Amino acid sequence: MRNFVPVKTGLETLILPVGTAGAEAAARTLAAGGLVAFPTETVYGLGADAANATAVAHIYSAKGRPAFNPLIAHVADLAAAERIGRFDARARRLAEAFWPGPLTLVVPKTDDCPVADLATAGLDTVAIRVPAHPVAEAILRAFGGAVVAPSANISGHVSPTEAGHVESDLAGRIDLIVDGGPVTVGVESTIVGCFEEPMLLRPGGLSRERIEAVLGVPLARPPVEAGSDDSQPLAPGMLASHYAPRANVRLNARDVAPDEALLAFGPARLPGLDAASAVMNLSPAGDLDEAAANLFGYLRSLDAKSPRSIAVMPIPEVDLGEAINDRLRRAAVAR
Repeated sequence: MRNFVPVKTGLETLILPVGTAGAEAAARTLAAGGLVAFPTETVYGLGADAANATAVAHIYSAKGRPAFNPLIAHVADLAAAERIGRFDARARRLAEAFWPGPLTLVVPKTDDCPVADLATAGLDTVAIRVPAHPVAEAILRAFGGAVVAPSANISGHVSPTEAGHVESDLAGRIDLIVDGGPVTVGVESTIVGCFEEPMLLRPGGLSRERIEAVLGVPLARPPVEAGSDDSQPLAPGMLASHYAPRANVRLNARDVAPDEALLAFGPARLPGLDAASAVMNLSPAGDLDEAAANLFGYLRSLDAKSPRSIAVMPIPEVDLGEAINDRLRRAAVAR
């Protein structure tokens, strides 16, 4: 796991004004696995290194986000976007027309996409945008990589449009706030899925009409079932499920059957462990942030071994454990 950062509580949240020093401090903080709130033209985002799964887990923890929805990867330009996502002709046309700007494009991941599985909720697509804000651009260029950044507020609260809103929600939970003054758009980005049929996944700061004018075709609407509890996630801001293993998943396992794989949690050894076909421990120390960071990657790794089933040890229903268990229950649904 890259750059493991222990769970941090009671942080002293630094607030810096815009400028070169603020951008460089933000880049250093992101590179160290910290959380940085910064302005975009839409709302203030809460940023973490998109490639650092533990830092991404800290976003969910800081926000009190109830489920692992996919997050938007923010990059400095189209060239950076093409390092993490594959753009067909329509997607490139939209990017060239509206980036930088309040448009997020959901595209297939590149083969070597560095964005953590936790940030994409285990999907084979990645949501990308290039923000049209000088502070965001300066931070992204100073950092040099993708930054995932949902809105910088407690989950369920009104999205923040100035630094004071971020401070009132997240002071003591995050490392740094870069104060760029009030934002201009004030609503989240529009999200378009660049599928075989382009689809409006979330209305936002860019109108449907402007997007359709560039595409030359109407945007499809998401299927009705996309909003159901059992649906596969399509984009940030929509109800999310996650990667579903081919193997059956057995929850709250107290033992391991022969030829089962074990997804362990904590230091305990279960009866039958020596007969397991494979074992991976989400967190030997029982750390829920570490467990969240490893969840999707470990499920994929165990499933790739084609076990009879995957047994999952109990995980506490507290803090990020609630979201981890939500993901696991979805993975265990009979198919």
